[in-house]
Amino acid sequence: MTVKNGNLIINGSGSYPGGCYEKISIRGEGTIVTDVECSAFKVYGTSEASENVKTGSVKVFGEAEVKRNMEAEDTLVMGTMIVGGNAQLKKIKILGLLEVGEGLTGDEANIKGSISVNGDVEYETFESSGGFEIKGLLTADTIKVGLRFGQSSAEEIGGGKITVKKKSNSLLPFGKEVGSLVAKVIEGDDIYLENTKADIVRGNKVKIGPGCHIGAVEYRGDFTQDPKATIKTTIKI
Repeated sequence: MTVKNGNLIINGSGSYPGGCYEKISIRGEGTIVTDVECSAFKVYGTSEASENVKTGSVKVFGEAEVKRNMEAEDTLVMGTMIVGGNAQLKKIKILGLLEVGEGLTGDEANIKGSISVNGDVEYETFESSGGFEIKGLLTADTIKVGLRFGQSSAEEIGGGKITVKKKSNSLLPFGKEVGSLVAKVIEGDDIYLENTKADIVRGNKVKIGPGCHIGAVEYRGDFTQDPKATIKTTIKI
């Protein structure tokens, strides 16, 4: 371990104190035992923070675990990042895996890999072309979901404009597998869904596309249904 100009550089393995640093770079295997604050946090190896982490930017190419809460302005995960408590991550780009024990909040989310969240997820814009498993609510002004493979799920989804479309998987052009979305309730102003299974879809303008299985649609304004969609009941409210 070397601390130079307020930078903490870990190349070997061991436990290190928290505190305030300028930049933290972990290439080996490092445990930070107390709260830590820094402007940039980069993990190429394996890192564990026993308490809370607050940082300007975080880049994870290896594996990072934060036992408690995490705050970051800019987050890029190419490897795996696990946050035990709440994660306030303003801008996230996930190409690997992000797991959060409680809630996840911020401004912009771009999921190309996958996220697993035990609590609620709240963003201004939420875009996913990967996968997500959200045990609580997913809320955002704009939600765009591209379904490539596997099943994405949330207990409830709420937003202004919600668009869910199936995406062809360019790597497997002949693959039969198509992604799907499962939620109990989907509520928004302007909703377009494909390959979605939901108990209730409620909105002003609702368009149910192919591959959907919906219990009830409640709409205020416009409603259209694709012939390849199944809806049990439709109610104009």
